[in-house]
Amino acid sequence: MKIIAGLGNPGADYAHTKHNVGFMLADALADRWNAPAWKEDFFSSVTEVRIGGEKVFLVKPLTYMNNSGEALGPMLSYYKMDVDDLTVVHDDMDIPAGTVRIRRKGSSGGHNGIKSIIAHVGSEDFARVRIGIGRPPAGWTVINHVLAPFSAEDAPKIREAIDYLLPAVECIVTNGVDFAMNHYNPHKKKAKKQEGSHEAQEENNTPAYPEG
Repeated sequence: MKIIAGLGNPGADYAHTKHNVGFMLADALADRWNAPAWKEDFFSSVTEVRIGGEKVFLVKPLTYMNNSGEALGPMLSYYKMDVDDLTVVHDDMDIPAGTVRIRRKGSSGGHNGIKSIIAHVGSEDFARVRIGIGRPPAGWTVINHVLAPFSAEDAPKIREAIDYLLPAVECIVTNGVDFAMNHYNPHKKKAKKQEGSHEAQEENNTPAYPEG
């Protein structure tokens, strides 16, 4: 039994905002897997499917982003699931728009939805699927950035990222997160030392998707 949780904010006003890419991927997965209609349970929209014999809950917490753990913590407890049965899909400002990263575990990285989940499940040991939304433009606050729609330039990148991640998330369910990381995380190119910091090199020289 697994949970794939896409994070976002409920309501039409937020549906197309950057903060809702987790909801967008959850909806795309539901379409791919021909899931039944969403129903409300555990303060979330929930549907369930079977993938390779494994029961998988698709979950969109309706608690608003910053309280996502209030939905996912009780659901894990009710079904007596381990924290490593949980995979969370969320937006990430620290990587360019449309870039994807799969992680086996880790800190919140300053993401309030992830902070809430860690607080309510009592562990950082759950998988993350991160979808890059880029940093705020000059003069924009973080709030303005994450609650704005994608630009005309970035919207196709996000659609492509979601399409790319559909088999990746299925791979997490069927083959495990480590296999999915090796197969779907972008390959890093070697950076020249004189081209700035290590972090800058990684981002500037990393394609959105694996090559080949």
